[in-house]
Amino acid sequence: MDTQSQNNEHTVRNLAIFALLVIALGWLGRWLDSLMGSAPSQGIGMTIWIISPLAVSFLLRAFAGDGWKDLGIRPATRGNVLWYAISLLVYPVCATIVLVVGLATGTVSSPGFSLAAIILVQQAIKNIFEEFGFRGYLAPKMYELGLNVFVAHVVVGLIWGGWHLPYLSVIISYPTESVATLVPRFLAAAVAASIVYGEIRIVTDSVWPAWLMHTVGGVFMGALMLHGLFRISSGMEFLVGSHDGVSKCVHHYDDEHTVDCLSEAKGFFIDTRGSCRCLCILWIW
Repeated sequence: MDTQSQNNEHTVRNLAIFALLVIALGWLGRWLDSLMGSAPSQGIGMTIWIISPLAVSFLLRAFAGDGWKDLGIRPATRGNVLWYAISLLVYPVCATIVLVVGLATGTVSSPGFSLAAIILVQQAIKNIFEEFGFRGYLAPKMYELGLNVFVAHVVVGLIWGGWHLPYLSVIISYPTESVATLVPRFLAAAVAASIVYGEIRIVTDSVWPAWLMHTVGGVFMGALMLHGLFRISSGMEFLVGSHDGVSKCVHHYDDEHTVDCLSEAKGFFIDTRGSCRCLCILWIW
């Protein structure tokens, strides 16, 4: 067996270990929350789930021969200022476009809301664990196998999306949609995001721009909906979701069969990220 084949075999083994462990630890977390009678967003299980991608990747790098050379921890700002700007602005711009279209077509209405300064330190910290696990470890290891880069992005997206499933009902809320349609749609969105974040990871050779885009998406949407009230027309409820694993959305139907999402805790966001990802893919590709 030649050296390249041996290296690929080693990489595939460690990738399988990573995927199985991070997904299993997520379900273990949910089981622990249930066993201890804790709310999913408040129990130790969510902590295990959040730290698992980074923890497992560090263990594989340190003890399973993967090394640290492709971690992507350098900011690599030289020559990548444009990509940092895109990472910072793309979600706010896309969200604004979707909201304007929604308001213009009557899909979204706003009886009034106030924007508030909000510091979601938890988002920034959470995404370090998440991005350095998936874009810092899983993605570059997939690229090492010599697969078509698009195929690699798709596999990363499916594993990343699968990692979210144990806490899917916590991080988003779609009260009228069945799991049978929500899960495939969520996985498709994860694949789309994986393409965007993965391309930025390749171009910049750093995890930080992807981390920035991911974090700004959460922070901007949370701030946008903080203390706000939006009404979503019947059948379009999938546009609304609670975010950050802490906020909870209070849904009730009014006489016109619209959904009111009242802000609670850290607020809510219009989940325009699926649309943003589509725009980003067209832009980057």
